[in-house]
Amino acid sequence: MATIGTFTKSGTDFVGSVKTLTLNVKAKIQAADKDSERAPDYRIFAGPTEFGAAWKKTSKADRDYLSVKIDDPSLPAPIFASLVEADDSGDSFNLIWSR
Repeated sequence: MATIGTFTKSGTDFVGSVKTLTLNVKAKIQAADKDSERAPDYRIFAGPTEFGAAWKKTSKADRDYLSVKIDDPSLPAPIFASLVEADDSGDSFNLIWSR
């Protein structure tokens, strides 16, 4: 697993950046208005462009995290990742990529 992004909490949203071999963007993970049970809890933007979504989850160790899906035409397939706390402060978060 690799860290492909770093974020900080800003109210109910997260701001930071996503860096991969094809992406290097400042990003905002913004709380979404849910119109159905299966709708994402967050939408992910680079400027005005939406390029992903995230859902609230709880791990087996009872820790909250976001399950993230990022997609972009430059990618051969969507990227699945988890946004997790980087430390116990609750202000710093890492976006961890998983295949």
